[in-house]
Amino acid sequence: MTQRRKLVFYTHALAGGGAERVFARLASGFAARGDRVTFVVDFEAQENLDLLSREVDLIVLPRGHARGAAALAKLLRRAGADASLSAISVSNLKHAAAAALAGRLDRAIISYHGFYESESARLSNIGYRLTPVLSRAVGATVAVSDALRNDLVARFFVPERRIRKIYNPAAPEPFPDEPTADDLAARAPITLAMGRLVPDKDFLTLIRAFARISDPEARLVILGEGPERDRLGSEARALGVAARVAMPGFTADIGRALSRAKCLVISSERESFGLSCVEGLAYGLPVIVTDCGGPAEVLGPAADDAPVPVGDVDLLARRIARALANPGDPARRQSRARAFSLEAALDAYDEAIRAVARR
Repeated sequence: MTQRRKLVFYTHALAGGGAERVFARLASGFAARGDRVTFVVDFEAQENLDLLSREVDLIVLPRGHARGAAALAKLLRRAGADASLSAISVSNLKHAAAAALAGRLDRAIISYHGFYESESARLSNIGYRLTPVLSRAVGATVAVSDALRNDLVARFFVPERRIRKIYNPAAPEPFPDEPTADDLAARAPITLAMGRLVPDKDFLTLIRAFARISDPEARLVILGEGPERDRLGSEARALGVAARVAMPGFTADIGRALSRAKCLVISSERESFGLSCVEGLAYGLPVIVTDCGGPAEVLGPAADDAPVPVGDVDLLARRIARALANPGDPARRQSRARAFSLEAALDAYDEAIRAVARR
């Protein structure tokens, strides 16, 4: 009988971000495959808690970075895990420190889910600046796209042989039914966007582009929460489209919104992967993206056009208008989305885990 592996996943919390959602799905996926999985967080959060399987043990570290790192080191030493994995730069930093204290740096796998510019918090910034050291010290380093991997190699001199690209498991489960082209064309003219209401997502440009859509029935729905809410609301009012722009906040049931939308837009200044890009494709939607990194890579053969230059209001408006008028055939989009399945991500991470375990 094959012995069950012991895996430890660590990130700051099961909050509402994409990396947190990815890690919850990965941990649950490995538990379903028969591994003994422990999920460690700095503090409790509810947004992605429902994605964590009951087969996964959830542990909350003591408050304070020093106490938390010491407790994580003790856990790693006691668990004797085959591998420990972390996501997001501040968690990577604490994970590496804890693994070093536990004498298990060669079993540590760190992963990057965003570009350096998005890491404004002090410790996150420090963690990113220490990437050249961390990537050489730990067992393996993961980037969620070629765009991010290439940036880490070029900007932080991460050795190419020390970093591997593993796409996020972003395809929904169960996978949505395929809408027909006629079904999609018959929908109300709803443009959907998803993400935290922060400057990086550049929802200001999206609202300005949407204001140029002449169809009075057109609606823009932005799912997410964040510090830019008041500024975005003020811009919509100033442009006279507040009645046609909805910002209902964070929702775990994104499938309902995707199944009603006619197109999806990613207007970001920078995006390392773009979970919503895969989700939009999985529901057969035309996905319009800016030239911000990962989303164009994710679209691949399912792209209808070249990416829109970041901040180009006029071209973004024209692309939205065209998608609402003729959303096209959803079949090839759903085919592309299947490449980002949970099973594919588990297989890729499994290869990384086996590599560090062999050492």
